[in-house]
Amino acid sequence: MATRPTSARTITIVDVAAEANVSKSTVSLVLKGSPLIKGETADRVKEAAAKLGYVYNRRAGELRGNASNAIGVVINDLMNPFFAEVLVGIERKLVDAGYVVLMAHTREDVALQDKVLQSMREQNAAGLMLCPALNTPRTILKTIQSWGIPLTVFVRNLGPGSYDFAGSDSEEGVFLATSHLLKAGHKQVGFLGGQKGVVFTQRLAGYKKALLEKGLAFSDDLVFNANPSRTGGYEAMNALLSKKPNLQAAVCYNDVVAFGALSAMGEKGLHAGSEFALMGFDNIMDTAHSNPPLSTVDIRPSELGEQAAAILLQRIQDPDAKRLVYTSQPTLLLRQTA
Repeated sequence: MATRPTSARTITIVDVAAEANVSKSTVSLVLKGSPLIKGETADRVKEAAAKLGYVYNRRAGELRGNASNAIGVVINDLMNPFFAEVLVGIERKLVDAGYVVLMAHTREDVALQDKVLQSMREQNAAGLMLCPALNTPRTILKTIQSWGIPLTVFVRNLGPGSYDFAGSDSEEGVFLATSHLLKAGHKQVGFLGGQKGVVFTQRLAGYKKALLEKGLAFSDDLVFNANPSRTGGYEAMNALLSKKPNLQAAVCYNDVVAFGALSAMGEKGLHAGSEFALMGFDNIMDTAHSNPPLSTVDIRPSELGEQAAAILLQRIQDPDAKRLVYTSQPTLLLRQTA
């Protein structure tokens, strides 16, 4: 039986490699928690390290290498529960792969976004995940590419390009929601919330497509722009009820806007579902427990986060792979509001 070496000699990664009959680089990857080495080989390395009493100095390993085991995740609006649910999926996937998540919230501030991305670069992040703030310039893609750090953009895309992306089919989702309201007999449907940007343009395109399919003309008078927040939804619904008192249906930019709209309706004694049909978008967990439960477009936020993280992990493993894209296909989830 092999005996544990005495403390007279320092046990090194070379000793572990010899004990496990693998290369030094394989041992290094296993001890860093890399997803690249799995199964029996990883188990053999861990058993060898435990047997020899080897303790991995993670910080020293980071200093020797060019990247840490940290992934930087930059999110534009954590006040929206949707992004919190996406983050849960991201973190679950990355932690399972042996990475630590460094999260930053930019509050839709492009200058702050630049600062946190630069900070994550200085921390030698092994990869970056970015949900861009509104008005983020496309030049950010070339900047991060010049750093040599793998990048996945998620939820909001930055237009055409070769960058990796994970998001949902926003146009199709709003098309489904608007079509549902039109098929229910509503001759006019409002569109509440959202500001100029790629995602807003896509969702408004879905709204227009549904009208066109029904032979109805699009009217700017039925679009009530607002911040994609509860306050924005509250203000947008009040504007709708003031300018279009006979309107009885609306699609919301997201679920949080719909919650604000429900509050405005409640103040006026207007019952969602029986007197006004309302659709949300995202299917955050709170929609099942709003009053009344919100009909919405389900894009499975947590799953979207997991898929976005999976794309980044694949890019880290294969830097030369073709562009990686995940698109969540939306489905209607009908409850009491529509």
